[in-house]
Amino acid sequence: MKAIEHKLESFMFNSRWLLAPFYIGLVLAICILLIKFVKEFVAFAPTVLTADGGEIIIGVLTLIDVVMIANLLIIIVFAGYENFVSKINTDENEDRPSWMGHVGFSDLKMKLIGSIVAISGIELLKAFMHVESYSTEQLAWKVGIHMTFVVSGVLYALMDRLSSKDH
Repeated sequence: MKAIEHKLESFMFNSRWLLAPFYIGLVLAICILLIKFVKEFVAFAPTVLTADGGEIIIGVLTLIDVVMIANLLIIIVFAGYENFVSKINTDENEDRPSWMGHVGFSDLKMKLIGSIVAISGIELLKAFMHVESYSTEQLAWKVGIHMTFVVSGVLYALMDRLSSKDH
């Protein structure tokens, strides 16, 4: 019976490697975002001399949006892989981010919701830069969705703080 238990536990433990393809897919998604970033940059760069301030701000915000999503993906890939699959051996490379190996599941959730709030805020700012293009109802939905993310983030942080006091 002990041998069966050991094999079952070994099988379950090794099943964590089933997550590796998901993280590889997220790395490929970063490649897709790079293509999107280059496309946006190439379209934006020639307009810098002729565009007004608002258009430049929206162009830069669009680039920041893509970068923030890519940053979020890399945090999820590194932290998720290290937390659930295996430690990433970087042979003490000096470029290893200081947070690698220190971001737990709770920290990952907070970084995720923080990034979502920031991305939502950028989208809301872009909408306000072209406020004339939106109806009052559309703007209200955008603000409502953003506030939902903000409140969710605050509640996540509060729950994390309360649960950490119990430990």
